[in-house]
Amino acid sequence: MTKLSLADLAGVPEGTLLEIVQRRSAIGARPKNRGTLRALGLRKIGAARKHRAGPQLTGMLRKVNHLVDIVKIEEI
Repeated sequence: MTKLSLADLAGVPEGTLLEIVQRRSAIGARPKNRGTLRALGLRKIGAARKHRAGPQLTGMLRKVNHLVDIVKIEEI
């Protein structure tokens, strides 16, 4: 498992499995950011969801990068 920054995300091949972990609260965040967290399946601090890398996911993570951590999962 490798922790990724937003810059590293651009180099990840499409279809790679990523784990998105919410690290900061959505309270006080803009409504669009809260909606993006919901669309990612994140509801609470510490919640984690697995998603496949792609252009839609990259765009969503750009908007909420300050609220989440991105981890690349090594597939066997």
